[in-house]
Amino acid sequence: MAVPQTKAELLNAMESGFVKLLSELASIPQTLATTSDLEGHAKGTTISVKDLVAYLTGWGELVLKWYRLRAAGEEPDFPETGYKWNELGKLAAKFYRDYDSLSYVPLLLRFETTHQELMSLVHSLDDDALYGRPWYGKWSLGRMIQFNTASPYANARSRLRKWKKQTSPLS
Repeated sequence: MAVPQTKAELLNAMESGFVKLLSELASIPQTLATTSDLEGHAKGTTISVKDLVAYLTGWGELVLKWYRLRAAGEEPDFPETGYKWNELGKLAAKFYRDYDSLSYVPLLLRFETTHQELMSLVHSLDDDALYGRPWYGKWSLGRMIQFNTASPYANARSRLRKWKKQTSPLS
């Protein structure tokens, strides 16, 4: 899929990726959602499907936090307070811990809510706000949103499909 360059393209990429990912997630029995045998975000680690959803939720909520802080005139700590861009494996582990107390179905609902909040945010902005200027470094706000929604949704779907082929009850 081409990298979105407009609000309409971004909304389409986010929604279509989300729908495809949800379909993939719906095909996984809850009993397998907490089994840690999916390739992890840090090299040499394994995670569960639930952890994957926590990761996606964490990034989505982080984007919303960045936007809220900027809108309030504050500068966010990118990517997150206490983490550097070269420590994304540690940040992924933080996301797994952040949502560990939620069971799988409530976490899926939170992921859906986060996605809808991101969609609402994009709907509230115009092309210029999304793509007309750099928002973080050289990246526009639209690109930062895409980096943390449509792209990881596609990556997660691909990981799940690979995992399902390797997990005999799902093949």
